[in-house]
Amino acid sequence: MKVAYRNGILLDGSENMTPQTGKVVLVENETITAIVDEGADLSGYEVEDLQGGYLMPGMVNMHVHIPSSGKPSKKPKDPKKTVKLVTANQLTRKIVEHMYKGFGRTELLSGVTTLRTMGGVENYDTWLRNKINAGEVDGPRILASNMAVSVPGGHMAGSLAYEATTPEQAADFVRKIAQDKPDVIKLMITGGVLDATERGEPGVLRMQPELVKAACDTAHALGLKVAAHVESPEGVRVALENGVDTIEHGAKPDSEILDLFREKGAVHVETLSPALPFALFDRSVSYCSEMAQYNGKIVFDGIVDCAKQCLAADIPVGLGTDTGCPFITHYDMWRELYWFHKYCGVTNAFALYSGTKRNAELLGLGDVTGSIEPGKCADMIVTRENPLENLQALRKLEMVVARGKRYHQPKVKKMPQAERELDRFL
Repeated sequence: MKVAYRNGILLDGSENMTPQTGKVVLVENETITAIVDEGADLSGYEVEDLQGGYLMPGMVNMHVHIPSSGKPSKKPKDPKKTVKLVTANQLTRKIVEHMYKGFGRTELLSGVTTLRTMGGVENYDTWLRNKINAGEVDGPRILASNMAVSVPGGHMAGSLAYEATTPEQAADFVRKIAQDKPDVIKLMITGGVLDATERGEPGVLRMQPELVKAACDTAHALGLKVAAHVESPEGVRVALENGVDTIEHGAKPDSEILDLFREKGAVHVETLSPALPFALFDRSVSYCSEMAQYNGKIVFDGIVDCAKQCLAADIPVGLGTDTGCPFITHYDMWRELYWFHKYCGVTNAFALYSGTKRNAELLGLGDVTGSIEPGKCADMIVTRENPLENLQALRKLEMVVARGKRYHQPKVKKMPQAERELDRFL
């Protein structure tokens, strides 16, 4: 199919993008073939009239847990028990499949045309990726991780992560995960906010350096990048020294850590969305303890500081939502761009570039997606308002185009409580 997208205002995804008028984007099947001037011969094309809307690349989310909804809960759930329950038999596994497909479609209809999973139930991340690639279900392009590697008592241990006790076992788990052909390996190096047992220690080192190195060496030998959950300076240092490629979340860096980022060619993936409710919500809303709020503020401030210092040092910074944490839904990638602008001080244009072209480049997909250029995949979204003026324009889309397939007036089911509380910080 040949489609011409005309009468729109083009934002191409480049770092210094400006609105371009009078342009027509030509697409054949999945590929952008040309960008021509209005008035060009469009014979043989179906014309899609954008009616003055803003046409830009689809968003790229670098950190998603597909099986979690983000629904707020008054009581903490036991992830081990939940995973055991949903994988208990064929019937419950059908529920998992339905959930995966539904959340994948929600990501897509909210404007995320590419995402990277960062820990899921068994091998369902690659299962969904393969279903989408085969055209059997609708969803974004997925770089999948499946299960992560943790340690006993570590973050997500026994639920979304295996528990390694020795370097040899960490390497064995990487090889086991690799059997399903994932795109990335995830390690849980430190604890998280809800794992902390003391006030002021939200990111205690759990995975020892020799386990990190064994896992990274094995993954790299298999041609796989490694991402790691880290929420303390010690954790960041251990991760970088032992081969981790992307630091998920992060913490306040010192000069040594910044040097390690440069030396290793590593990336910081900023995830303000999950930290904000813990740090800034009233505890009557977040349902968290005073200790969790205190520790959440340490993590939030650490992520902001890490992103700012990395940007100042010309170290790559990507964006992800950590969807699945309380209040963090599958339709709110636009909020991560907004928080990046608000708390890290970047321009709207840089936030939009980071959430599209830059993220795609950091995932190794810069020649495939992330910007509107001839030769790239037709992954695009349309808004009525200009996101360069206000990133909230991204919360309501008029169209999503994923691999050339169009979704007009996409709608997703939203959580009123999450919307209400998060909107207080816009």
